[in-house]
Amino acid sequence: MKAVVMAGGEGTRLRPMTSSMPKPLLPVANRPIMEHVLRLLKRHGLNETVVTVQFLASLVKNYFGDGEELGMELTYANEEKPLGTAGSVKNAEEALKDDTFLVISGDALTDFDLTDLIAF
Repeated sequence: MKAVVMAGGEGTRLRPMTSSMPKPLLPVANRPIMEHVLRLLKRHGLNETVVTVQFLASLVKNYFGDGEELGMELTYANEEKPLGTAGSVKNAEEALKDDTFLVISGDALTDFDLTDLIAF
């Protein structure tokens, strides 16, 4: 199973903090929000992740790279223009192939038991 992390939104409700930094990179407890999300995925065995990016995509890609530092495999699905939630996942289709996948927002701070969710 793979994960899709949506990290392409503009975060307009948090302006001006998100004018020059995507919301998934805003720090919480000295780490970007998205790092907390990725660590949650890894804890639940989701090591292969497709990250959807659009707004300031290069900042997200430069920070997380290929995911090696987190012990994960990250690939990126770029959106030329904002596609919304469903469009973002559809845009990542090629990277997902015929795999099952879980979708989570790159700014979702949670400790939800993903293992139970996947088992359900």
